[in-house]
Amino acid sequence: MWLRILSFFIFQLAGAALGWHAMAERGALVGVLLAGIAWLAIDLLRGARVIRWLRTGSTADAPKMRGLWGEACDRMRRLLRQAEQQNKDSEHRLQEFLAGIQASPNGVTLLDRDGRIEWCNQMAAEHFGFDPQRDVQQLIGNLVREPAFAAGFAQTDGLQRGIHMPGRNSTLSRPVRLAVHLYPYGEGRRLLLSNDVTALEQAEAMRRDFVANVSHEIRTPLTVLSGFVETLQTLPLEEPERARYLDHMAQQAERMQSLVQDLLTLSRIEGSPLPGAGDWIPVRKLLGECAHEAEALSALLTAGQARPHVLRFGALPATEIAGISSELLSSMSNLVSNAIRYTPAGGEIDVQWQSLPDGRAEFSVKDTGPGIAAEHIPRLTERFYRVDTSRSRETGGTGLGLAIVKHVAQRHGAELRIDSTPGQGSRFAVVFPASRLRDGAMSAPAAKV
Repeated sequence: MWLRILSFFIFQLAGAALGWHAMAERGALVGVLLAGIAWLAIDLLRGARVIRWLRTGSTADAPKMRGLWGEACDRMRRLLRQAEQQNKDSEHRLQEFLAGIQASPNGVTLLDRDGRIEWCNQMAAEHFGFDPQRDVQQLIGNLVREPAFAAGFAQTDGLQRGIHMPGRNSTLSRPVRLAVHLYPYGEGRRLLLSNDVTALEQAEAMRRDFVANVSHEIRTPLTVLSGFVETLQTLPLEEPERARYLDHMAQQAERMQSLVQDLLTLSRIEGSPLPGAGDWIPVRKLLGECAHEAEALSALLTAGQARPHVLRFGALPATEIAGISSELLSSMSNLVSNAIRYTPAGGEIDVQWQSLPDGRAEFSVKDTGPGIAAEHIPRLTERFYRVDTSRSRETGGTGLGLAIVKHVAQRHGAELRIDSTPGQGSRFAVVFPASRLRDGAMSAPAAKV
């Protein structure tokens, strides 16, 4: 400020001196006036430079000058730099916040007071079929036409409790279910949240079906047992008839025991950690145990028949497999026992282990049973699914064997293959990945059953 006043007086004195030199006293007054005008003009030009710079809003083009205007420029330049840095920090935080919402597994849509889309993340775009750029400022009611959504959106708190509705890409073969909630925020704005609950609804449906199936499977033998117990308690029976009743009761008890055992096996498989790659089991040991179980089951089922089953087990390989021995044995035994149960007496069951050219290996069970129609094959691994309910129960099946096989195969990275032709028999095979196989000792001779 003092420099500014001093420069003004210097201009005045210089003008007065020049005027006095030219025109004496009168010239001194004119010189003072012209000097004041010149100083004011120069000061206005400097101020105009500052105004032009401020209009650009860029700190890079700041004018360099001294005095009051120079001090003002320096201070304004610092303030602009601080404001730019704050804007950059705010933009960075905003982008991080939006990136976090983008990474959310839930759909997030921001709506203004009129119900227009202000912003949505990619998950919301997938749920509702939005285009994140094109559909900005579009009315949400024009894009989501589900009646339940429209009715809830029209009410003040209609969607705060949430609704379930089909997703944009939902089909009969691959349904998609969304849980949608709407919450108010800010000044009249609303937050629309969506979540894919397809897996939860399917799991709940499976749980209900599972409980219903288990209840049904246990109720039948319990009803039979209760009837026999009541008969034994109330009627005087001869010893042969009494023995026949007790034999039926033992069969029903064994059926329930098998059902509980399979349920426990499934529960153990689903709840245990995935099998590691450090425990190696000789395949010959697994196949040997399967052969002994198959012989015993076949003898039991064909007792009194003229022709027993023809069981063929291929050469016991020297291969070792990484996994859980009990699970692998359960899977193989289920395939073999199913073939024996559903193949009539005199039929053939062929069990093989063979290496594939790509390093994988296949465990297969082929039978000459009645075969399975093509429409049943996709559902065979469902729990309690049976092609022939009466025959399955007559042979002692629980309806869980193939479900166990499927779970064990998935846990060991294997693939279950099913081929069947009605009237010609079936072939079930489990293909194990090369990463779980290694060579063991020399091959053993073929097993004779």
